[in-house]
Amino acid sequence: MNFEINIPEVVAEVAEAHRRYERALSANDVDVLNSLFWNSEHTVRYGSNGTLVGHAAISAFRRGRNIKGIERTVLKTFVTTFGRDFAVTNSESKRPGFAGNGQQSQTWVRMQEGWRIVSAHVSDRPAP
Repeated sequence: MNFEINIPEVVAEVAEAHRRYERALSANDVDVLNSLFWNSEHTVRYGSNGTLVGHAAISAFRRGRNIKGIERTVLKTFVTTFGRDFAVTNSESKRPGFAGNGQQSQTWVRMQEGWRIVSAHVSDRPAP
């Protein structure tokens, strides 16, 4: 397999898609969040609430969750692209009142309708 790593314009596209996700998350804009996840039964999200398999399960979680305490500040984000259609993002964040850091990884694929998250993992790292 021969493809370029971190083509600048592709990195910029994925970084913007990731920023859009973060804006929607902080505003609890469920419609935008749903649009950014691949609408497939194969989409997976791991988190402290368990494993969510399929777009419908992820959407139901988003619509039914208590949004109190979702505020966070993203400390850093790493974007790595592989060719023009596949990327991963990894972020660390800080929430008020939590001594540790949050960690998030997402796998993005360019679909016909644009960049979509096909897999995500969210966890907390306790303070040392």
